[in-house]
Amino acid sequence: MTDLPRRAVTRTAKLASLPLAFAGRTALGFGKRVGGRPAEIVAAEMQARTAEQLFRVLGELKGGAMKFGQALSIFEAAMPEELAGPYRATLTKLQDAAPPMPTATVHKVLAAELGPQWRRRFKEFDETPAAAASIGQVHRAVWKDGRQVAVKVQYPGAGDALISDFTQVARVGRVAAGWIPGLDIKPILDELKARIVEELNYTLEAESQTQFADAFRDDPVFVVPEVVIATPHLIVSEWLEGVALSKLIATGTPQERNLGARRYLEFLLAGPARAGLLHADPHPGNYRLTPDGRFGILDFGAVKRLPDGMPPEIGRLLTLALQNDADGVVAGLREEGFIKASIDIDGRALLDYLAPFLEPARHTTWTFSRAWMRELFAHVNDVRRPQWSLGLKLNLPPEYLLIHRVWLGGIGVLCQIEGEVPVLEVLAEWLPDFDVASLDYIEWVDDEGEPVEP
Repeated sequence: MTDLPRRAVTRTAKLASLPLAFAGRTALGFGKRVGGRPAEIVAAEMQARTAEQLFRVLGELKGGAMKFGQALSIFEAAMPEELAGPYRATLTKLQDAAPPMPTATVHKVLAAELGPQWRRRFKEFDETPAAAASIGQVHRAVWKDGRQVAVKVQYPGAGDALISDFTQVARVGRVAAGWIPGLDIKPILDELKARIVEELNYTLEAESQTQFADAFRDDPVFVVPEVVIATPHLIVSEWLEGVALSKLIATGTPQERNLGARRYLEFLLAGPARAGLLHADPHPGNYRLTPDGRFGILDFGAVKRLPDGMPPEIGRLLTLALQNDADGVVAGLREEGFIKASIDIDGRALLDYLAPFLEPARHTTWTFSRAWMRELFAHVNDVRRPQWSLGLKLNLPPEYLLIHRVWLGGIGVLCQIEGEVPVLEVLAEWLPDFDVASLDYIEWVDDEGEPVEP
């Protein structure tokens, strides 16, 4: 069967080659440093070689390996420009494309899920997949009532392949840390693995999609396709036209980038506020700018259930940080479990450490950029800074783990889009308990430049 490249020896050998090759490069790099070459040059060479092999191997595989690669690919904005350039096209392809499964296999899945007379459900069915991803592929079709639909078909054996891949990919964690300075990939990988059962259940995904669709039905800004029918391994939903954010990143105009970036940030917050769900798969292939100017959302396999919306503690802590209330920030972080009782932290030093992350919210508009994200990662990884060790003292409570991953990934996508966003306006509208009116450093003006109240 050729549905997935899952032959155990081949897949394991490909994945296992990553940490082994990285160890070899580490030894080589150490030798070069001992030989007198500058550490910065050696580190850059090692990161370049590591990234090249990492994405080449992950790009050849589906299943868990490719999903892990997608999670990493949204962080390409953190790579130095001289390294990111050669990989950008490959990463975009990895985000929303994969080799298709054979037509005969697609037919078998359709027959198993919809019955042997499955063709009677459709007026037309395009045998060539319109998109392919980590655990399934999408075909365009016309439903029996004339609606244009997307037919999402899960790869046979995807579950076994995903579990096997995650076991192997766990060994690549230190490789990822090598090519993205300052990124701790282990909790991201653990969280992805914990949710794989949910992502494999298309019936559960369809329920989440329906919950989003109900919340945004007839919305003038956002659009979620309606589910037509769903089974454990198949989802048929209305077709959504539009330009994917991954394409906009490559060729979008400044106006398209600004709109895409704003809508993307808005939806990350609007989902929990209106649907009680956080869309937890932030890569750009899941979002569209539609012909009617709305922002379309796809792929609801990974979500976090937030029936009461985003935790209001996030808005309160952000407000305190922007007010430079060091004692209030430390107390709030302790209460939420981000600082353990046994850990002593200087509040002023903590605010200095967090300052670059807060910068977008210190301006009425902010352009997220690759250069800014590289500065963030350099800041986190700069051992020469007195505050460097503060990051090691902060804890991440389990209830915030997925929120943290989505926001970190979302910032990565925003920096790929490189659009200008009215950050404070978006936060004020959608983030609970964010008190924008209390920020006295902001001068609010209207379109004519006249002062206004927030």
